Amino acid sequence: MGKISAIITGVGGYVPDYILNNEELSRMVDTNDEWIMTRVGIKERHILTEEGLGTSYMARKAAKQLIQKTGVDPDTIDAVIVTTSTADYKFPSTASIVLGKLGLKNAFAFDFWAACCGFLYTLDVAASMIQCGRYKKIIVIGADKMSSVIDYKDRATCPLFGDGAAAVLVEGSEEENIGVMDSYFRADGKGLPFLHLKAGGSVCPPSHFTVDHRLHYLYQEGRTVFRYAVTNMSDDCALIAERNGLNKDNIQWVVPHQANMRIIEAVAKRLELPMEQVMVNIEHFGNTSAATIPLALWENEHLLKKGDNMIFTAFGAGFVHGASFYRWAYDGKDHA
Repeated sequence: MGKISAIITGVGGYVPDYILNNEELSRMVDTNDEWIMTRVGIKERHILTEEGLGTSYMARKAAKQLIQKTGVDPDTIDAVIVTTSTADYKFPSTASIVLGKLGLKNAFAFDFWAACCGFLYTLDVAASMIQCGRYKKIIVIGADKMSSVIDYKDRATCPLFGDGAAAVLVEGSEEENIGVMDSYFRADGKGLPFLHLKAGGSVCPPSHFTVDHRLHYLYQEGRTVFRYAVTNMSDDCALIAERNGLNKDNIQWVVPHQANMRIIEAVAKRLELPMEQVMVNIEHFGNTSAATIPLALWENEHLLKKGDNMIFTAFGAGFVHGASFYRWAYDGKDHA
């Protein structure tokens, strides 16, 4: 058997119906549309408001659409991996709930935590599982219900995040020079003080104190996170481009994590690419954490052509960051 390529063969997505726009948000907290658009570039975000529904609901919706679009036999799925920072429960895994709801009989499931880098890292893990030859078909889902950890009294963070999910089917192929080509990942543990959710884990378990002091919400020191994100995402993209002979003439798309429009523009500038070649959905989705990159693929699938050279890049809590080189495996207009 020759070398196995790991390729994405389809994309599914889901965002909740309810849209929280800047005008409504400005009635909840001291902010306004101009302030939000100037600093981060977000106009609206989708929020899962139905009581009793969590991340697994959105993940299942995205995966179900993926299965329908690709026509894959559910009994041939080997694994389901959900990457999220907002799991339904501490345990069991969100992936196991999704698997059960989809009725997959021959698959195993696990969650992968890497904050906003989740999809980037998980795609690489799934690709390795495929390339080793032991698995044939894996569903990778990036999903987050960020509204569940956002303090809507905090004007610094509540405009930034939204809810959503997107799923890709990763399969093996005998075709060469296609699919996941290369990746560069790093982490800097010094990021803990600047971006975290303080309570709810084993260091600071839930208590009346943690609830009363609003410690179950995301905390972010925006300026520090912004500075690290710009530097690392730009450097990582430049490195992955250099070692794979990629430049402004042969890169078709950059798919960056959607945290801040100014970060996205800085990445494009570093690669000397026009914004027309950068997938952007932050204006209408906000930061959906692990879902941003696959949601961008889902929205823009119809534009993708077989052989397109793409760079994915992300940055998140931990500080985890990285970039990967992916060569698209099918004409998107035939699948969208």
